[in-house]
Amino acid sequence: MVEYNVSLEGKTILVTGAAGFIGSNLVVRLFKDFSNIKVVGIDSMTDYYDVSLKEERLARIEALGRDWTFIRESIADKACIDRLFSEYKPAAVVNLAAQAGVRYSITNPDAYIESNLIGFYNILEACRHHSVEHLVYASSSSVYGSNKKVPYSTDDKVDNPVSLYAATKKSNELLAHAYSKLYDIPSTGLRFFTVYGPAGRPDMAYFGFTDKLRQGKTIQIFNYGNCKRDFTYVDDIVEGIVRVMQHAPEKQTGEDGLPIPPYMVYNIGNSSPENLLDFVTILQEELIVAGVLPNDYDFEAHKELVPMQPGDVPVTYADTTPLEHDFGFKPHTPLRQGLRAFAQWYAEHNRK
Repeated sequence: MVEYNVSLEGKTILVTGAAGFIGSNLVVRLFKDFSNIKVVGIDSMTDYYDVSLKEERLARIEALGRDWTFIRESIADKACIDRLFSEYKPAAVVNLAAQAGVRYSITNPDAYIESNLIGFYNILEACRHHSVEHLVYASSSSVYGSNKKVPYSTDDKVDNPVSLYAATKKSNELLAHAYSKLYDIPSTGLRFFTVYGPAGRPDMAYFGFTDKLRQGKTIQIFNYGNCKRDFTYVDDIVEGIVRVMQHAPEKQTGEDGLPIPPYMVYNIGNSSPENLLDFVTILQEELIVAGVLPNDYDFEAHKELVPMQPGDVPVTYADTTPLEHDFGFKPHTPLRQGLRAFAQWYAEHNRK
């Protein structure tokens, strides 16, 4: 295992996408784990999905009464990012701001270029001009495209993206590598695999399925149910991020006298792909237990098996061996446990 070389105590941490699903959970966890820490969050609060859910997440952070500053701006605003770094001087940066979603990238490409490329470039430039101990950023399992080899390893070739979203995430890794090489900026990319949990993104399948089933609508199950996804519970993702934050890739000099890029990429996934039909069955069962659906709900009447959608892949499956080796951690939350937590949150959320 690696030794931690970045102390977060007494430091200022910048979390982009702080009102997002993963970002808000990370901020809460940082305040839980570290007593003397300042967190600066930035989020543009786009209406890609219901903004009130983002506001609820922020309220949860505010309620902690800790040293927290929130900035409602876009990371694509270079002047804003420059001011933020100059004023707060973050020691570590976790870039989770991004326009997410594979299908949305087909109809709204501008949003991806603005946030995922221009925004990430602005973060890299700010890290270049200010002394940052470690840049951690979200990549995605989508970079693997339609790789036939499973499980997906960070050693695999990933230059065949099947969506614009995937292409922007691979671009993030390439840009980070270049900046790590040119400017000796320690950076670590994290390829997340299908993150789910309470207060998650409404555009994700489990959330959208729940909304539709509750309304008596039909849900569409793609590739006729022959999809497998490595569903990863949000607490496991956050655990991985917090551990990775505390170890920046070591700075070294190569034989040419130039820096060897202090750069790493890890998968964070459950390493246990679930068939989509099994996933939906478990979700339905937990929604009944939580009282979201009635006991006699006719599930068969509300599902439709349909072909694969453009940009989708049939399977995602993470090889997390390097994460286990370096950080002694492997995501482990069982799918039923995670979906139960979501169903309970959903039931409570819709009683308000």
